[in-house]
Amino acid sequence: MNKTASLVMKIVGASLAVAAMVCLIIGCWTELANGFGCAKKRISSKLSPAEAADYADDELYE
Repeated sequence: MNKTASLVMKIVGASLAVAAMVCLIIGCWTELANGFGCAKKRISSKLSPAEAADYADDELYE
């Protein structure tokens, strides 16, 4: 009986931990989405060939 109760308590505890993580993600979704959008803009601007075309590379090496 002790082993069964221990197993049930572990399952319930794991379920509550997963539910808490899901609630945390849902509750902070807007902040996470804004952070991802900001990071996406930064990455795309660093890798953008259009931005690199703005620099006059020939003048840098004179």
